[in-house]
Amino acid sequence: MNRLFVYLAVVLSTLLGFTTAASAKCGDVTMAEMNWASAELMANIDKVILEKGYGCNVELVAGATMPSFTSMNEKGQPDVAAELWINAVRNPLNKAMAEGRLHSLVDGPITELGEGWWIPPHTQKKHPELKTVLDVLKRPDLFPHPEDKSKGAFVGCPAGWGCQLANNNLFRAFEMEKKGWVLVDPGSAAGLDGSMSKAVERGQNWFGYYWSPTAMIGKYQMVPLPFGVPFGGKENWDGCIVKAEQDCANPKVSAWTKSEVHTIVTDSFKKSGGDAVTYLSKRVIPGPVMNGMLVFMADEQAGGADAAIEFLKKHESVWSKWVSSSAAAKIKKSL
Repeated sequence: MNRLFVYLAVVLSTLLGFTTAASAKCGDVTMAEMNWASAELMANIDKVILEKGYGCNVELVAGATMPSFTSMNEKGQPDVAAELWINAVRNPLNKAMAEGRLHSLVDGPITELGEGWWIPPHTQKKHPELKTVLDVLKRPDLFPHPEDKSKGAFVGCPAGWGCQLANNNLFRAFEMEKKGWVLVDPGSAAGLDGSMSKAVERGQNWFGYYWSPTAMIGKYQMVPLPFGVPFGGKENWDGCIVKAEQDCANPKVSAWTKSEVHTIVTDSFKKSGGDAVTYLSKRVIPGPVMNGMLVFMADEQAGGADAAIEFLKKHESVWSKWVSSSAAAKIKKSL
């Protein structure tokens, strides 16, 4: 009997040890809180879900694309970059993943994201024939330049932005000047936003560059236009379109390059993160939901922490699919 008692005690303590290990499986997690609204929101959503649902201890650290990637690649910290736009770090990231230092848990943590050329919804409704960029280029008369009504206005990127070069070279590639268009430099982010909001709120037509997810696209429900031509190849894009005009003598027409966004984690975190890794591999936010949340953040001047609570209260049907039923109950109770 004494031996049986000792045996049962050993088994029980072992099981308790397993239970404790399982509950502590998530442990400490460091996450990059990138310096733009959608990434700030996503990091704070992850923090609440992992802490309240799985008992993790999450530390958010200030981040940006290049510094966060470099730190993860060279120092193994932070553990997670929830929204890493990889076009700027594609080659070194591919090398890091091939060598096993970093891993992608999700290709596209937000759906329907990317850069391109847009028109307002009322313009498309009134002119359903404008299905592609090529269609719009035939109708400069519908988008008159404020200083020369005989020309169409295409609103590009402010000087100094990386996208300015791509827009300028695509303007040349599509021979838009010959077709009656003027390339407008909005001067600043505020100028670009103001150009769009002024036109849309007055029911006027607008044609120009923007990106999603953003509050502006969400607020005005802007319509992204397919270019009507295929992507012109990496040699054309990387070797010409994104370069200064003097280094891009002969730009060829092209759709905008695909924007790739991943949730990237370190190798040590992937091996030891447990429930956190499982959760992050399932977490995908629909683009319209994200745009709506960015409108909320802009209108209410809400930070990531407050916006995360709003998201969890408003979109349970979205986030409950990412977590276990027991975790969902704990998260809901904490709100």
